Amino acid sequence: MATLAFLGTGNMGLGMAGRLIGAGHNLRVYNRNPDKAAPLTERGATIAATPQDAARGADAVFAMLSDIEASRSVWLGEGGALAGGIADNAIVIECSTLSHDWVLELAGAARRLGLRYIDCPVTGIPSQAEAGELTLLVGAEEDTLTAARPLLAPISKDIIRFGGVGAGTAYKLMVNLMGAVQIAGAAEGMAMAEKAGLEPALVADALARGAAASPQVIRTTQRMAEGRHDKNIIFSGKLRLKDVLYALELADKLGQQTPFGQTARDAFQRLADAGFEELNETKIIDVLRS
Repeated sequence: MATLAFLGTGNMGLGMAGRLIGAGHNLRVYNRNPDKAAPLTERGATIAATPQDAARGADAVFAMLSDIEASRSVWLGEGGALAGGIADNAIVIECSTLSHDWVLELAGAARRLGLRYIDCPVTGIPSQAEAGELTLLVGAEEDTLTAARPLLAPISKDIIRFGGVGAGTAYKLMVNLMGAVQIAGAAEGMAMAEKAGLEPALVADALARGAAASPQVIRTTQRMAEGRHDKNIIFSGKLRLKDVLYALELADKLGQQTPFGQTARDAFQRLADAGFEELNETKIIDVLRS
């Protein structure tokens, strides 16, 4: 079995790291708050003091982080994972949703050190991470992906390669922008239904059985009907806004118009400005009610 490192043990990372331990790998983990990684020690993982310590001698290093700032810090900051000590020809597997420009920059830094890089954002929720049922959206050289497949298998139900490095992130940003538009549209519709005197739970149930249904719409409208935006936070408004901003940055670079994406951005920005960015993204309905 391989010696692996995992950087970032938030809701998604914790489940992913647990799957790697369950597959029999020797795992060292790093998290800015060590307490969040503590449950993994009971299963045999070692908590490292720095990303560099976690990555030292590793055959592959996974990361699941919140944004560019966190990614830059753990990879290239003081005591970062790329500061030295990773095994020759090791594989860097960045699973975070990041900007396209940063992914390319990070891949270049890894390659200059003789490392292989996989652009590997994921789709799924924490329960799917724990069950090893994530879909991996990969940008990588084919031979690198072939070498990494045994390591990726425990965390995934499907691996889709879109092309070279950056292609996985391009897809993830596109689909998350579409998700933001769907969520904003669902909130607008649910608020309209309420003002028309319709029962929210009944509306959500009808939507789940109608032509407008999608997993995103079903999950979102049910949460909006229940009003539980501060419990079991699956994806915060802050993270959704971050992904939208990264996606719009890529669209601008590509010369693609994004009128619906910009409207969704404005709605989630209003959510953040109102002080609700740490709540579940479904809290956006309250912005549209006001």
